[in-house]
Amino acid sequence: MGRPLQSEGLVVKISVIGCGYVGLVTGACLADSGNDVVCVDIDQAKVDELLAGGVPIYEPGLAELIARNRETGSIDFTTDRRRAIEHGDVIFIAVATPMSDSGEADLSYVRAAAGDIGTHLDRYKVVVDKSTVPVGTADEVRAIIHDKTEHEFDVVSNPEFLKEGTAVTDFMKPDRVILGSDSKRAIEIMRELYEPYLRTFHPLIVMDIRSAEMAKYAANCFLATKISFINEISNLCEKAGADIRAVREAIGADRRIGYEFLFPGVGYGGSCLPKDVQALIHTAANLGSDMRLLRAVDHVNTEQKATLVAKILNYFGDGQPATELTGLRIGLWGLSFKPQTDDMREAASLVIVRRLIELGATVQAYDPEASVRAKEALGDSIDYAGSMYEAVEGADALVLVTEWKQFHRPSWQRVKSVMRGHAVFDGRNIYDPKRLKAEGFQYFGMGR
Repeated sequence: MGRPLQSEGLVVKISVIGCGYVGLVTGACLADSGNDVVCVDIDQAKVDELLAGGVPIYEPGLAELIARNRETGSIDFTTDRRRAIEHGDVIFIAVATPMSDSGEADLSYVRAAAGDIGTHLDRYKVVVDKSTVPVGTADEVRAIIHDKTEHEFDVVSNPEFLKEGTAVTDFMKPDRVILGSDSKRAIEIMRELYEPYLRTFHPLIVMDIRSAEMAKYAANCFLATKISFINEISNLCEKAGADIRAVREAIGADRRIGYEFLFPGVGYGGSCLPKDVQALIHTAANLGSDMRLLRAVDHVNTEQKATLVAKILNYFGDGQPATELTGLRIGLWGLSFKPQTDDMREAASLVIVRRLIELGATVQAYDPEASVRAKEALGDSIDYAGSMYEAVEGADALVLVTEWKQFHRPSWQRVKSVMRGHAVFDGRNIYDPKRLKAEGFQYFGMGR
């Protein structure tokens, strides 16, 4: 079987291919437990930024973690794939797997990484699929590497379960670690690598490689289903005269259901759920299965992103839905798809803002972290405010899209003093309707 890499307390040499969200968090956290990590990326500007002390993404705690381990020499960054691959005894593939036009996962970056590993493999290594990939990808990675080398290696599926905004904590204190492989040698190496993070009895679950690949998609698609379900119930509550807050409290108390991911709002977004739902639908279709439930989940989510605009049109329609919003100014709080991240991928704000602009409204928005990335998507079509109060100056309505903590307790007197109108559209149900009405606002929530 071979001696485990850490059997005598040795520092493990680790390579991470991909300096994106998953790669940076994985590399920084593994470096922090005493390993020797080299992260590689083809983007020279990104690597230069990291070498200069910057971090290309916003994730709480990540910049400090990287800085600390840069000082100790535990982590380095490069564009030299050969150097990185020859460095690592364990190589994590953490490249992007974007959604293609057909909905399937684009594996071109994974295949390129596997080809490079095969080309530069110089001794036995464990190759770890950390990217979210369809069932069967590990077999393809193995075949690509095998065609280019005679050296021994093993492939392990080790899906990530990192939530943006809490990714560092999620890695350091995991709910579970999943390892998929048929190699006892590789599993033992990976078990010892993760041992520092499992001291509080969080389970390490070992299974076959295809089940590990499926587990990631199944988990994310179930979470997406919970979100679309509560959004449908929320919409029904409005029509039935029920309050979604009370309904959520009642059903979430059932331990079989729970409260996690059971918040009504403007739909899910980000880099994982939309892409993974589509990828599993596509994988199932290739295997002759029709994922009817997931297609409905995706459809509900698409429609949910437009619900706030419909509420705005109803409000300004003077008894019937307005057909345009020309001349109106909308103040918008929150652009990122969720708090504690600057990620704009599949953000509900993009759908809302673009529709408001189509209807003739002027939008002025504020986000604590995502304005730069939002501008990459929206350009100069909206005004980017320097503060939450600047965003509502002269506004006919306030629209809350992303529930950053600083938006939870604003000075409503100050908001009212600078706004032109008095309508508040709460896309996350974080405000008390009675309080806002007492402050002189007209309040519109989700399912209330």
